[in-house]
Amino acid sequence: MPSKFALVFTALIAVTVPAPAAAGQGCAAAAVPGAAYQESACLTDLTTTGTLASGHTVAADWAGLTSAGLPVPPPVPGTQVDGYFPDDSTTNTNHGWNHDAQFVLRLPRNWNGGLVVSGSPGNRRQYANDRAIGDHVLAEGYAFAATDKGNTGAEFFTDGHRPGDAMVEWNFRLTQLTIAAKAAATRYYGHPPSRTLAAGLSNGGYLVRWQLENRPELYDGGVDWEGTLWTQQDNLLTFLPPALRAYPDSPESIVETGFAPSSQFLWDYHYQFYWDLTQRIYREEFDPGYDGELAAGIPFCTSGTPFCDADYDYASRPAAVHRAVERIALTGRISRPLITIHGTLDTLLPIARDSDAYDRMIQAAGRGSLHRYYRIEDGNHVDGLVDTYPDRLRPLAPCFRTAVDDLTAWLAGQQPPRSTTVPRPAGASPAQLAASCALS
Repeated sequence: MPSKFALVFTALIAVTVPAPAAAGQGCAAAAVPGAAYQESACLTDLTTTGTLASGHTVAADWAGLTSAGLPVPPPVPGTQVDGYFPDDSTTNTNHGWNHDAQFVLRLPRNWNGGLVVSGSPGNRRQYANDRAIGDHVLAEGYAFAATDKGNTGAEFFTDGHRPGDAMVEWNFRLTQLTIAAKAAATRYYGHPPSRTLAAGLSNGGYLVRWQLENRPELYDGGVDWEGTLWTQQDNLLTFLPPALRAYPDSPESIVETGFAPSSQFLWDYHYQFYWDLTQRIYREEFDPGYDGELAAGIPFCTSGTPFCDADYDYASRPAAVHRAVERIALTGRISRPLITIHGTLDTLLPIARDSDAYDRMIQAAGRGSLHRYYRIEDGNHVDGLVDTYPDRLRPLAPCFRTAVDDLTAWLAGQQPPRSTTVPRPAGASPAQLAASCALS
């Protein structure tokens, strides 16, 4: 394992940080223990409305993840800390720092005692969750922390020394931030968080699953928004190549791969922007030898082209490739309450090959009482496409917000609704769907 993963977590607590902010005193400086560099700022609004104006977020990080109609919360005053942990890779260019392992911590003045920690979706940077997750949890009074996962961009696979290292670091970085954010909040407010939640979208949802399986002592529960599934049987490398081979001439074969038949109107967009790129860069992360000296293969190659990812066959690849995937694989053995939401029209991570399978894994592991799973009818992988197809898609962000509130109530002793497929409300307008989502 790369030396940068070697971290003595107990040293985090020993770092000197400012005295706790006195109640009613407004905003005080804050510090994140273990950071190599950080800046603290008192802000009149920690939500994206305020941080866009003050320069404390980067809109490009979260572009396209939410629909235009997602409600905006009122201002949330408090303290923001931006910085980075020690790291030797430089894919994150935010702030001109050219340094990975960047993070953001937001501490609201009116704290509800909780902390929400998140990793970025896709290969985005630390502000990617600001609109989809941060705005809501901050408005609810939670402190909010997010990490870039230690490497970003379409060449994230260049980070590390052996196959799988970049994604192993993702899990390490969320663990690292959770420990540090809990310590920072404890010092800032004068007492530790009463509850700590993991929350994330797509690759961030994968991190939630992994943390509740492997680091449950750090969390009270989690919300998984269509997390990426990695097992030997179901992963991106098993269903994307046959979809690439079949597109556009054999829709029946794409459906057999696991994609919903009613999602066909989304296939062209996802082929252009997701399927091909995603297959190539994740295959390169785990199996760089497949295409020889090439880096992430040949874009949009046709089946039969040498080294073409459309012909990739994960099952037949060498044992070393499977061992690399096993390093980050999920088991279903969660040890804290988890709520999963997933859209039935997800056209990047088809629900049949992802969350349906993960729910079965949890049940098989005997952890079903800790899981609630809501299949959201007409939900897609990213809410940005809802604005293009308002009559055919519904946004998942309102469902995620309900899931956070339901998890909070669950931890207080109120059982959430049973797992179910949530139908699209008959006659609901796009504005109504953007504003609310009942999971019962």
